Order: sequence, then structure tokens, then C-alpha cells
Amino acid sequence: MSRPPVAAPRASRLPSLTGLRFVAALLVFAFHTTWQTAYVSGAGGAALGDAFANAGFYGVSFFFVLSGFVLTWSARTDDTAPKVWRRRLAKIYPNHLVTFVAAAVLMLVAADAFTTKGTLANLFLLQAWFPDLTVPNTMNAVSWSLSVELFFYLSFPFLLRLLNRVPVARLWPLAATLGAFTVLAPLVGRYAVGGTPLPFIDDGTLSFEQIWFVYFFPPVRALEFVLGMVAARLVLAGAWPRFGLLPAGLLAVAGYVVNSNVPYLYGVAGTAALWLTPLVAAAARADENGERSPFRGRVAVRLGELSFAFYMVHGLVVTYAHRWLIGGQDVPPFFGAVLLVAALLLSVALGYALFRWVETPLVRRLSGPRPDPVPTPSAPSSPAAGGDPLPAGPIPATTLEAKE
Repeated sequence: MSRPPVAAPRASRLPSLTGLRFVAALLVFAFHTTWQTAYVSGAGGAALGDAFANAGFYGVSFFFVLSGFVLTWSARTDDTAPKVWRRRLAKIYPNHLVTFVAAAVLMLVAADAFTTKGTLANLFLLQAWFPDLTVPNTMNAVSWSLSVELFFYLSFPFLLRLLNRVPVARLWPLAATLGAFTVLAPLVGRYAVGGTPLPFIDDGTLSFEQIWFVYFFPPVRALEFVLGMVAARLVLAGAWPRFGLLPAGLLAVAGYVVNSNVPYLYGVAGTAALWLTPLVAAAARADENGERSPFRGRVAVRLGELSFAFYMVHGLVVTYAHRWLIGGQDVPPFFGAVLLVAALLLSVALGYALFRWVETPLVRRLSGPRPDPVPTPSAPSSPAAGGDPLPAGPIPATTLEAKE
């Protein structure tokens, strides 16, 4: 029997999705350290760069889908738009503000230039709305995706109200329509958006405006977010097919190979959601049904919990460590690999500090009172493509609790 679309879900936590968050965050880290700012030189470094050239873009799509899925999964009928907005801002803005200040300090030390428009747009998370090469990647560059996510959060209460009016029988046609639009968006960007071609992007025929339309522009990226919302409703209604976690994972891996070999605008755009949405839904079903999952272990869940903080600090660590320790030097591949591992460990350590002393206490203080989570047998006992110089990063999904 189908459950009502707006009813609170049975499981208050989805630990497999939490564990998957860190896997996706590692994809973005790998992109930044092997392609965008390559730490390892030589043939091995080139092979790593080729392997992870699309990883950051894939991670972005995963987290946009996951965000829509989680917010819909955890929605309550007695929630209000101001409550949702308050909780979401409490989740993202403290980490953003701390890393914004850290970026400003590092830029001053490195004598990097500030721009008024870029700095203010970044501070207020508006940078993704500017089709200007100098704006989206200012300050802590990866925070551009928070600008997109903020648009999702502001829209979510109204989108959910509309989605809950859609009968279950029409959810699959809606999902197909959203998928078709993700395929059409790169065509629109390629042939309907102008701009001056950038010689350092792909084959030199694409403008920043064309890339911005499919990669940064919040309404276009919302296709992935809404697809995640629809998938959550299908799972909650019992209408999602019995597609296990293993085949869903294999599909996601195959999709990565496909996205790494399609035309550039398709590789960076939301078409990855077509391959990743089944993985998100399968992981949720595995947790709800108590099925085995490699992403539900204590360490995996803990790393997933701090993945947002890890994401927020890793870009600064990777960028400035590479600039100051490697720069234009031709360092031995082994030394570069050691620095890469050190950058990873430092990013995890700083991410943990940010999670422990900024994110967690301020979420508790600013989000308001939260009910005790509903127990679930599947929950753990503990708390739980090529040629692109543009940084890519995920939006870590929300904490998977019923009141989220």
C-alpha cells in the first residue's frame, strides 16, 4: 500500500546516504588534486588526471540530487517555510562565513586581488547568478555551489507543495520530463547562449556564458534537485522498482564513464543525475529495509557527517598548498603523491574541527528545538570533463533526521 506523500518517513536516518556523501566529496577532492591543480607529475599524474577529469562535476550532480531527496524524505506536514529556511541557513552559513574569512586571510597573505562585486556576491551567496568569469569562483571558490543550494532551499517549500499535488501515477512521467530537460539544457546552452569563446576551455569554442548556463545557473541546476524530490516521493509511495544497491552502484560507475566521454557541456551538466538518482534511491531503500550496505559502517557515516565541512575547507587547502609547496616546480611524482595525501589528511582534520566547533553547535543553537529521532532498526548505534579550470564541488546533503 502506498504511503501518503507528505507523511513523515518511517526511518529518521539514512546512514548509507550519509556514508555516500564522503565518497562523493572524495571525487571532488580527487578532481581538484589530479586535474585542476595536479599534485603528481609524470605519466602517473597524467593518468590520474584523465581518470578524475569528470569527478568534480559528477560529485556536484550527486549532491544536488541527494539534497532534493533528503529534504523531501524528511519533510513534515507541520513545517513552515520560515522554519525550513532557518534550519538550512543554520546548516550552511556559519561554515561559509568561517571559510570566507579564512579565504580573505589567505588572499591577503598571497597578495591576491579582491573585487567588490565578487567579494560581496560570495559573502551573500549570490555568485552563481552572475554570468561573469570573475565572480562565481571568488574567495573560497567552491562556495559557488552554496549559492545554488540557497536557491533550492528558498524554493523547496513551494516546490514540495506543488509536488505533493501530483498523483503517484504521474510521478514517473514527471521524472522522465525532468530527465529530458537535463539532456536539452546543454543544447540550449550551446546554441541559444552567446558570449566570447574561451581558448582554455575544452576545444576553445565555448564561452563562459554557455558554461555558466548549464553549470552555475541555479534554475537549470534545479532540475537535478527536483529529480531528487520526485525520487523521494516515489520511494516513500512504494512506487520505486526493486533495484538493488549493487546494480545501482554499477550503473553510477558506468554513467561516470559515459559522462567522461560525452561533449563537454554534457559532461559538466546535470545529465549525471540520470545515472546517480537510482543510487540515491537504492541506498535509501537499503536503509529502510535493513539490507546490507557498505556505506553504513561507523567510520563511513562519521566521515559523511563531516563531509560538508571537509568540502568547505578542502579547496583552500588544495589551492594554497599547491601554490606554496609546488608552484611551477617539477617535483618528483613520489613527493607530489605525499603532498596530495598530506593535503587530504589536513583537509579532513580541518573539516573535523569546523564540524565539531562551528557547524554542530551552531546548527543546534540556530535551528530551534528538535524532536527525538524516530528509532529505526537500520540506523547505526553511533551518530551516525577534461580541460576545465573551473572548480567543481558538491553540496553535502542535509543531516538525515526526521525534523530536517
